[in-house]
Amino acid sequence: MAAKTKYIFVTGGVTSSLGKGIIAASLAKLLQAQGYRATIQKLDPYINVDPGTLNPYEHGECYVTDDGAETDLDLGHYERFLDTPTSQSNNVTTGRIYQSVINRERRGEFLGKTVQVIPHITDEIKRRIQILGQSGEYDVVITEIGGTVGDIESLPYIEAVRQLKWDLGENNALVIHLTLIPFLSAAAELKTKPTQHSVKTLMESGVQADILVCRTEHELPEDLRRKLALFCNVREEAVIQAIDASTIYDVPNLMLEQGLDTVVLKRLKLKSSTPDLTQWNAFLDRHKNPKSEVNIGLIGKYVELQDSYKSIIESFIHAGAANEVRVNIESIHSEHINPKEVAMRLSHLDGVLVAPGFGERGIEGKIEAVKYVREHNIPFLGICLGMQMAVIEFARNVLGLQNANSTEMDENTPHPVIDLMESQKNVTDKGGTMRLGSWSCDLQPGSKIAQVYATNHINERHRHRFEFNNAYKENFESSGLKATGINAETGLVEVVELPEHPFFIGVQYHPEYKSTVASPHPLFVEFVKSAHHYSKISNNASMSYQK
Repeated sequence: MAAKTKYIFVTGGVTSSLGKGIIAASLAKLLQAQGYRATIQKLDPYINVDPGTLNPYEHGECYVTDDGAETDLDLGHYERFLDTPTSQSNNVTTGRIYQSVINRERRGEFLGKTVQVIPHITDEIKRRIQILGQSGEYDVVITEIGGTVGDIESLPYIEAVRQLKWDLGENNALVIHLTLIPFLSAAAELKTKPTQHSVKTLMESGVQADILVCRTEHELPEDLRRKLALFCNVREEAVIQAIDASTIYDVPNLMLEQGLDTVVLKRLKLKSSTPDLTQWNAFLDRHKNPKSEVNIGLIGKYVELQDSYKSIIESFIHAGAANEVRVNIESIHSEHINPKEVAMRLSHLDGVLVAPGFGERGIEGKIEAVKYVREHNIPFLGICLGMQMAVIEFARNVLGLQNANSTEMDENTPHPVIDLMESQKNVTDKGGTMRLGSWSCDLQPGSKIAQVYATNHINERHRHRFEFNNAYKENFESSGLKATGINAETGLVEVVELPEHPFFIGVQYHPEYKSTVASPHPLFVEFVKSAHHYSKISNNASMSYQK
């Protein structure tokens, strides 16, 4: 008989944004490094069915899985740490829970009974939590409960955890409570009272925290740990310090030093060994000790909130480490770029990435940026909307198609070089209806993009409604912008490039979703490599000029 799957629940207290996702991913990494098959799922308490319709200012990046789930950005952390794909089952929202229960009620599956939060909603939550564990693929399932203990919307999840701990039995489930130990500068003291109240609130819901992970700016003295253990009813060894780190990639090692994995495995009656973090630490060494640096402009319209481009930023970290260079990202709001100032904003950069997005705001600034880097041979990478901006810029300024545009921005453009996909024309619902998930792409042999991937066939994740208009394909290719990546099934142009340019590639898909610590995405690796080469040439030219 196969060993029973163990469950770990991660709750949060005192304040939001403490880093439950990073703690969960770090613990999973430590368990994975000891040979356990671990996965992580996120339960989000909002009523949206998924984050797909949420503004990036509201919720940060919407992360897309291979099977087309639009999910919370924490799933990106899970994949980047574990180097294993997530799926629909790894992210559940209150909206999805209620939708499922209401659909069952409409079908008459409850036999006329009154449908209530307990047991019907909590039963559905429990069912969703256990899907991954019942697949037989995992030894440990870590479940992150979104929100903060005490939030009204989180109560059904906490109740489901209480029931599951009882259902699963001794040594098969535990609760890690992530909390904050604030430092009051006026008193020069770390304060435990907020944590005590948070644990008390959790206990009022019938859930006892087994492990406390304490976010702090300062080292926790032993007497404070003893006090927390006494007042929060946990063992002293289960009071784990999570001190602020210079990078999220330090956290697995910090948790290893604190013995989080050892305490967890002991509580779950699983064998503990020394995690093999050789590859992880090699990455960290390259990341922290670069031999040179490059400056890359990230041009978008949500740059005030870095979480909007989280996967892109992390992909640059992975690619920088692979090239042993530090990637300094300069966030540039596309609304602030105009013909008069574009040189001032971009001329000092070693590379430019035009980011994904939706809607017409900031579009002209992105087009102006593409024009500048194309004409000045600065390495360029356009992702999704960024690729479409490259197409529009080339149409206007090389093909001479005046007012060429995307029908997303201008329904009446005389030259719709980017147009609504045929499959999208009768779509009315906005949620979960775009081209989503992993799709295949054939790369033109000998092209730059085929050299980047070292193969002629790839699979990448998508999230878009508009596409390259194939009616203009011949015009573009005869003038130098080549379509070098095509979906064989639909004819969709996935990649465009300028062969005569040092590095000018636009992709309709989202390569950032697949970059991990163990497997940096080759497109980012080559883009950073090209930017580094450009930097050296620019510096040499500058030095020669000064002489």
